[in-house]
Amino acid sequence: MEILLIRHGKTPGNRQRRYVGRTDEGLSEEGIFQLRQRTYPPCDFLVSSPMRRCLETAEVLYGGQQVHICPGLEEMDFGEFEYKNYEELKDSPAYQRWIDGGGREAMPGGESREVFSRRCVTAFAKMVDDLLTRQGIRRAAAVVHGGTIMAVMEAFGSPRREYFQWQLANGQALALRLEEAAWRRGEKILKWADTIR
Repeated sequence: MEILLIRHGKTPGNRQRRYVGRTDEGLSEEGIFQLRQRTYPPCDFLVSSPMRRCLETAEVLYGGQQVHICPGLEEMDFGEFEYKNYEELKDSPAYQRWIDGGGREAMPGGESREVFSRRCVTAFAKMVDDLLTRQGIRRAAAVVHGGTIMAVMEAFGSPRREYFQWQLANGQALALRLEEAAWRRGEKILKWADTIR
């Protein structure tokens, strides 16, 4: 089975380099235009984060196809840093501590990277287990968030890479190969085959 992990298209907050986590904003016109300039493979099964920017991306790319919502794949909760950018946060001691810690600690009122990654990895593994019970799925696509992709790939990706090394721009996608027998045995590996840029 092949799995496409697609980062949603650009939003107004992405353009302004804001931390867009729980803010449920839609795609910008620029984001829609950029998605339409790329070619994405067709899929037999379409999954999305519940967030509007992912659902709108799924509609642009696979209009009319049924979308299966997967709770747990939402972006990180940035707490007090939500929808702010570096310029607005650079003088905050709490933000500086978070940066100095490599973004691992919980933001005030938000998630730590460990808690966020565990949530995403658990939801993704459950999604794959569900896919493997269905017949005739040769390629599934999951429209999710940049942080979600980094968390999933750090846990399951091959070759092994650190969290930030799996960073994708808006609209980019990873084409992954899932060895079904190995996954069922507990060898949960997603082999990176290609990147759609």
